[in-house]
Amino acid sequence: MRVLLVEDDRRFAAALTAALRRSGYDVDHVRTGAQALAAAPCDLVLLDLGLPDEDGVDVCRRLRERSDVGVIMLTARSEERDRVVGLRCGADDYVVKPFGFAELRARMEAVLRRARPRPAGARIVGDLRLDLDRHQAYARDEPIDLTRKEFEVLAILTEQPGAVVRRERLLTEVWRTSWPGTSHTLDVHLGTLRSKIGDAVRIQTVRGVGYRVVAEA
Repeated sequence: MRVLLVEDDRRFAAALTAALRRSGYDVDHVRTGAQALAAAPCDLVLLDLGLPDEDGVDVCRRLRERSDVGVIMLTARSEERDRVVGLRCGADDYVVKPFGFAELRARMEAVLRRARPRPAGARIVGDLRLDLDRHQAYARDEPIDLTRKEFEVLAILTEQPGAVVRRERLLTEVWRTSWPGTSHTLDVHLGTLRSKIGDAVRIQTVRGVGYRVVAEA
């Protein structure tokens, strides 16, 4: 998931960016409202209200006019009236500084779940077909018996065939955690997946980064 962080405090932004990347997010950081409005499309915006060029409320309103992207406001403004204004201008959530990273990540996941469109139809990669509505996978039209988490891992890996998916993203989205102890569980699931799908597609390990799915030639 791509996150746009709009924050003019460089030290705070650097710490938050590092924490988000460790959790598997791709992060772009900008410092002004103008830069936020000119930024590339993303899945979620973390928006500070106290920007140097314009108020974050106005930035949120303009973002909302042109997109349904999720917006979470990050601010030191804790008064109820400020929260009301922020939510009424189109923000999906409002987090008051200082905050714990675990809380922020949980709120991000909730907003992304609400904003993410419901999967529909079939996804085909090589000889593998995923029925996203029924949570059923097929190898050369033969059904594969997958657990729910195995299917979720495979669905993420096949979103963009050939693109590398970080381990942290799989842990965050499938197991809702970035705890290193879960990493072994991911390895077990990937081993089982490789066994079940055979040579319909290949799941390649990119050492130190993550995994990618490629169709057999």
